[in-house]
Amino acid sequence: MNKAVLRPVIAVSLLTALTGCWFSERVEEFGGPTMGSTYSIKYVRTEGSPSLDQLKHETDAILREVDQQMSTYRDDSLIEQFNQAPAGTCQTMPEPLLELVEAGRLLNQQSQGAFDLTLEPLLNLWGFGPKGRAEKVPTAEQLADARARMGMQHLRREGQQLCKEVDLQVDFNSIAAGYTVDRIVQRLTELGVNSYLVEVTGELKAAGLKPDGQPWRIGLEAPQEGERVAQRILALDGYGISTSGDYRNYFEENGRRYSHTLDPLTAAPITHTLAAVTVADKSTLRADGLSTLLMVMGTERGLAFAERMGIAAFFVTREGDAFVTQGTQAFEQLFAAGEEQ
Repeated sequence: MNKAVLRPVIAVSLLTALTGCWFSERVEEFGGPTMGSTYSIKYVRTEGSPSLDQLKHETDAILREVDQQMSTYRDDSLIEQFNQAPAGTCQTMPEPLLELVEAGRLLNQQSQGAFDLTLEPLLNLWGFGPKGRAEKVPTAEQLADARARMGMQHLRREGQQLCKEVDLQVDFNSIAAGYTVDRIVQRLTELGVNSYLVEVTGELKAAGLKPDGQPWRIGLEAPQEGERVAQRILALDGYGISTSGDYRNYFEENGRRYSHTLDPLTAAPITHTLAAVTVADKSTLRADGLSTLLMVMGTERGLAFAERMGIAAFFVTREGDAFVTQGTQAFEQLFAAGEEQ
């Protein structure tokens, strides 16, 4: 996986039910395992809201669909069937999967290659993919072979079919969780739930107010090993949040540290000093992908890209034994009001 799961510190207290004549608004929650990690849903139940069991049933159905279509960790998923097929293959795919390919293509074009859905051969080679070998620095020949099987230009859509010109493999791990959050939020809204905090493997989105009239708040996790500390608390209403970082998934060889975050353009782990980056966007899918590509770019290039594109992003950079933080203009404007330190 080319993205660390950095869980946000969810700063929300469950409220006791507020008594009323006919009904009470209250925060309810459910969750469970998914995508090798977990998901959690918190929402305000009001008069006429679906039951918790119904909401959990609807959510689990979405999670099962995403897993069956897009998981690279099960051989029978649709994308893995495509990945295992030879060069020149075309396969009919459902619309959601094709939409993710097109979202990935847009991010690839906007970032000039810093984001790439066909990175899996490289991830496996470095030991970070679903079929990764032992974590070890590859040889030049191995890297050349992997790079020959990469590139969004070799992946195309023809109607409802997905086609590949070379023996490439598609990996949705950099956007699938964000997409899943958006799907769950869409279904909750259709069912009449308007105040919620939805989190899937660390990607999240919140909207509405809690029964006490306060917004949902989450804390951005400080990039330190061994403990979880919220370095900044944000009030969310209608925005998805995604954080990528390089400090929890890496290996060391001959005294050198190799990050799990790989740069598609160099075919190697990043070497800059950006420790973590958080992105806020109305689309959690886009926030998910943007946090990955900004992590690849590093602070200087990523900050310039984010400012140019109007992206709300928050960078945490190593300086010696300390960390320096910097938010883009869009980020600071978005969270200036209602923020708690």
